[in-house]
Amino acid sequence: MSNTKLVEKLNGGLAWELRASALYSHYSAYVKGIHRIHLKAFFDEEASESNTHADMVRAAIVKLGGQAVTDRDPTEIVHTTDYKVMLEEALKTEQKAAKGYEAVLALIKDDEEMYDSIEQIYFQELRSVEEVTQLL
Repeated sequence: MSNTKLVEKLNGGLAWELRASALYSHYSAYVKGIHRIHLKAFFDEEASESNTHADMVRAAIVKLGGQAVTDRDPTEIVHTTDYKVMLEEALKTEQKAAKGYEAVLALIKDDEEMYDSIEQIYFQELRSVEEVTQLL
């Protein structure tokens, strides 16, 4: 696969991470009631993780000589104060991210450093899928 196609796929992941950061920051601010005790910290941690992932993906794009996107994926962020809806939206977000990184991994097996970096993100996304599933 050409660097152009790989950069395009990585930019899709970057845009999704920027969206995830916005989603989790939004939900952190809006979670209410007894669930706020645990979920605010969870959403804050996920927002921070999304920013870290965005930095790692951005670095891979730069390494490939590409131009990293600065806009988040336009997929709607559902506004709600219902913690269950928040978690359902978080699960969809994490599942899509994991699937995207799994596809990218198949394209970069020749670059060990980049593969390791993206694989780390992929495993963290899988962990998040499991964690959100348990919260639901």
